Amino acid sequence: MEQYQVVPGPEAFLPPSAASMGIVLPDPGEAHIEGRIVDEEEAYEYAARKLLGAKVPTIFPGPLVLWKWNEKAAKKAQAIRELAEALPARLIPMADYRPKYPKIDAEVEINPNHPNLTIWHNKIDVCIFVGVHCHQANLALKIIRGGTDCYTIALCAQAGHEDACLSFRDITPDKIRKLTAAVEKLKKEGVKSQATPFKQFKMNRQGRIDE
Repeated sequence: MEQYQVVPGPEAFLPPSAASMGIVLPDPGEAHIEGRIVDEEEAYEYAARKLLGAKVPTIFPGPLVLWKWNEKAAKKAQAIRELAEALPARLIPMADYRPKYPKIDAEVEINPNHPNLTIWHNKIDVCIFVGVHCHQANLALKIIRGGTDCYTIALCAQAGHEDACLSFRDITPDKIRKLTAAVEKLKKEGVKSQATPFKQFKMNRQGRIDE
């Protein structure tokens, strides 16, 4: 039987779980590219080439980095901003799917996530998931693979994601900066970003910052 590959779709209305197709998670120091286990260093350059070759590279930061709930999250968020500026890449925050007690908005918190619609609307061809809780990431990655042709990269703080096209594990601010360094190295070697030009704006607690 030919080995299953985790590649961009559209694959099916109900794509199979990559784990059920024999895809395993990488060990520490490793990553996976389309289901193939590789050394982490190889994956940095591969991911950097994918991102630089994209028309609409986009980073989806989730609640684990969007809210400064500890200093570790703040440092990771800063590293993500540096990566976005180096590429350049758009930043589209994930919905805050955390339950809000005592009243829960079921439409948002039980079914918050329609990433295929976001990808279709913005014509996103390569995306990064970072700071997304694993159960939400696993669901979203399958939806994306099933219904879009977007190449997915998961920067996971735990063991990685089989359902991403490319996945790193044990992600830290230093590892995110390694990916940024791989991007900058390729650009110095003459690899140009293929991203469609766009205007990135910044916000603080008072609102939009006009520079």
